[in-house]
Amino acid sequence: MSNRTILSLFLALSVGSVASAQAGRCTREMLPVKGIPLTASYCVAGESPVPAGHDLTLHVTETYATSRGSFTQQSTLQFIAGESVSRVIEDVALNRVGLEGTLHLTLVYRAGLVRVESALLTPGAITIK
Repeated sequence: MSNRTILSLFLALSVGSVASAQAGRCTREMLPVKGIPLTASYCVAGESPVPAGHDLTLHVTETYATSRGSFTQQSTLQFIAGESVSRVIEDVALNRVGLEGTLHLTLVYRAGLVRVESALLTPGAITIK
């Protein structure tokens, strides 16, 4: 095998290992926005250990996708450590996925995972979830 082939194989295996390791801490949800399915994915990449009742900093990779486009962003979300359920609010502009408006999301952190608890589309205050 050539060095190039070996390097390509190594990179493919290492990317697969990272994706496999992250898969256990990822969620994926479909939100219907104006009749178009929007997939929202959240992968917890890391968290800083802190005492109960303090801010729990989570590093999250967020991906939003429709048939019209997609984007991924790295976010730092602040939840409350030691709670069985903790929530944060986040706004996501939808122009990068080919839709108009902003999703106002309530994200919940439970059992090591981030999920969408509720979603409201503006303008119009349309309940999505």
